[in-house]
This record gives sequence, C-alpha cells and structure tokens, in this order.
Amino acid sequence: MGNLASRELQLIRSQFAFPLRERTVTNNAASTQPPLAVFELLRDLSETYENVHRGQSDASIRTTEMFEASFDTIAAWINAPSRRTLSMHRSTTEAINAAMYSLMADFRDGDNVVTTLMEHNSNYVPWHALCREILPRFGRRVECRLARFDHETGELDLEHLASLVDARTKLVCCTGGSNFLGTKPPLDSVRAIADAGGYAQPDGRRGALLLVDAAQRFASSRVDVQAMDADFAAFSFHKLLAPFGVGVLYAKETLRESLPPFLYGGDMIAEGRVFPDRVEYNELPWKHSAGTPNILGVIASAQTLRLIVDMVGADAERAWFRTDDPLSSAAVDTAMGIVAEHAASLTQQALEELSAIDGLNVYGVPRGRERTPLVAFNVDGHSPFDIARALNAQGVESRAGCHCATLAHHDLGIDPPASCRVSFTLYNTPEDVDRVVDAVRQAVDAPERFAVAPTLEGASQAVDEIAGRVELRSSSTLLR
Repeated sequence: MGNLASRELQLIRSQFAFPLRERTVTNNAASTQPPLAVFELLRDLSETYENVHRGQSDASIRTTEMFEASFDTIAAWINAPSRRTLSMHRSTTEAINAAMYSLMADFRDGDNVVTTLMEHNSNYVPWHALCREILPRFGRRVECRLARFDHETGELDLEHLASLVDARTKLVCCTGGSNFLGTKPPLDSVRAIADAGGYAQPDGRRGALLLVDAAQRFASSRVDVQAMDADFAAFSFHKLLAPFGVGVLYAKETLRESLPPFLYGGDMIAEGRVFPDRVEYNELPWKHSAGTPNILGVIASAQTLRLIVDMVGADAERAWFRTDDPLSSAAVDTAMGIVAEHAASLTQQALEELSAIDGLNVYGVPRGRERTPLVAFNVDGHSPFDIARALNAQGVESRAGCHCATLAHHDLGIDPPASCRVSFTLYNTPEDVDRVVDAVRQAVDAPERFAVAPTLEGASQAVDEIAGRVELRSSSTLLR
C-alpha cells in the first residue's frame, strides 16, 4: 500500500490545526497532534458535563454511559476480552507503576525481574526502584537483570535474555517498540522465554509474567493483547492523535481479580460496603479505578480511535465517530494497517535520504527492516541539540536528548547520552521527509546560520546538556 495518495493525505491533514501554522511536525514519537473534531467533541461534552457513577441526573447518567462505552471501544481496539481487563491512568508511565505496586507484595526474597537495555526509562526505573529501594526496606532481596541488544541491528539478544530467566524470575518486562532504536522485539519469543523459566506464581501457574510497554507499538501498528499473550500491556493515547492525559493498563482478568489495587478510595469501593472491620471492592474494571477519573479524556481518547477509522476510510459502509456502537475488529485491522504502512514508507524514505549525509549515523534497525516509524541519529562533530535547534529554525520540529532511552544511549557509548530524532505518523507526507532531510543538510553544512548568541542562561543550559540531564524539545505554537 505504501504512502497514502496525495489527495487522501490532504483530506486527512485538513482535519488538523497544525498545517495552518505551516508546522512540519516530526516529533510524533513523543506526542501527536489531535484532530480538530476531537477538540469540538470536548467542547460539546460541556453541555452535559457531570461526574460518573455519582449522580441520578440525566447529565450524570449520559456521561456515565459514554464513559463506560469508552472502555468497550478501547478493549475492542486492542482485542482485549472485555472492559474488565482495563484500567485508566494518566500515562504509560503511571500504568507501569500501577502494575509494579500491585505486584509488589507478591515478590519473595530471592526473586528477580528481567528487563532490557533498550527500555524506555518508564519500563526500567520502576523495577530498579522496586529492587534497589522499596523491597530492601522490607528485608526482601530481589534482583533486576538487564538483557543486551545488538549494537549494529538494535535487535534484542534473545539468547542473553533466555540466560537471565530462571525459576526465580517472577516478571519479564519488554518494550513492544523502541522509541530510540526502532526495534520491535519478537514478543512471541519473549513470551516463550518467560514461560520457560517455570516460576511458581501464587495462582499455581508456572512461568514468569510478561509486561509489554506498548506505547510505541500502539502508535504504529495493530496491538492484539490476546495474540501477544501479555499479562500486562501499557500504552498512552497521546501517541495516537488523542489529547494528553490518558494511559491504559491492560491486565489479564485473573490478575485483575487477584491483585490489589494501585490506589484506594472512591470508585474502587463497592457501594455502601465500608465497615470498621472490612472494605469490599467494586466489580471489575472499577476495582482498579480509585477516585474521579479523567472522564472527558477517556471519552475523547476512545472517540479518537473511532475517528481514525473514519479518516482513513477503513469502513466505507458507515461512520464510527461519535457513536458507541460495538467497534468492528475488521475496521480496526484495516485502519491500523493503513497507518502502519504509511508511516513505514515515510520512515524508509527518511532512512535512505538521511543516510546519504556525510557523517550522519543512524541508530538501531537498518534500512529495509521493520521498525517503529522513527529515525534517531547523530552527525559527527555536531551536537544533537544544535541540530534540533537548527531544524526548529527552519520550521521542522524534532527532538534532541536521550528520549528516555538512557540505558541504550549509555550502552552504545554515546557521550553525552543524546541523539536527534524525527518520527512520523498518519498525517505526515513525503514532502515532510524532504523538508527534514533538507533541514538536516542545512544544519550540517552551514551551522553558523543557526548559532544562538551565548548568554549566561544559555551557558548554564549547555552545561546541563553536556551532562546529559536536559532534553531539549523543539518549540511548538499553541492553538489560539
């Protein structure tokens, strides 16, 4: 299928505000731009603005219906068995922390967690903290082990991963798609390795649990949690055209039933079932939904998924946006197939054209192989922060920093631990790629054109950048 036709792309882009500002948005691995229709939906929801599960008014009843239906839409999108497997959080990061805190009491002295050197910090630091800071306070020794990746190809070293998993490996954590190397690990092989360890779980099953950080995979391909057989999967909607503030944790229903909540109070309590000697929890999925949730964000996120189906013409028979009808699996497959092929085509174009620039080094998966739709690179003799600033001066929005993939940057010996990254999604065009490549060439060939006059503030910032403590995001124009 490759790139969407020019006319189709123009129709898609007409539904966003950023082209009006002549912005070239290629920082999509961090966050994507929401369609105008989603902002209009949020405005219209103000007419019946009310809390959920906390009122008998027509407004509360209607808002509750839309909120609960959103869980069904999200479950259908990732092929989860039902809404009972889902909990909503503020981000992928919080979702992974929710899994960590729910599992914390189940770890036994001598257990271990296995993750990888290619992880986003959010799928390493919580497990590092669990093993090095939290559990030691309770007198429990739990080890965090890190699997290697191939420095040339970015591929996960499955043999090394398997060597780290043993009968005391309670949990294996793995990215579904690297936001730096572009790697999409073979999750079926990771699942088999996790099972082979033979850990005796509290419910009697044998094998390690598998947690997948699906943030980048969710943004660029169809995620099927049953096919990947993940025990946990976390992702965020702002990676796929929705507004900020909603992340999801999928967990198998048996885990939802047996594990304690991450947070306590409010909606996770069964109505009227609080006593001096006991508290009874709500039914799933609300058992894992403490307090007042991000109601409008959840509704808008679910409706954004439906809008994507409509935007790409995945179902010619009907429109899905602003409905609560059961979402067709075939429509989801088609929609994400279009998104994936279009983004992959742009990524391969970028890899080919950027690789022709002298001194430019691309990290991770080589050209011609499947990868997440991003390219992270450095240019010999040039700071990635200077490159990002120069791109921004030419209207191209990229990102410089470690991209929260700090372990991988250190493992590759990148000093300071930073690279420049461009990334693509549904609304990007081949012309966007051309602009990126031309802007990089200009930044490399004539860096003096984009130099910033030194100031005390700038000098202080430069010191932080060299130390690898600051990630500079290119500026963006706020909607007015």
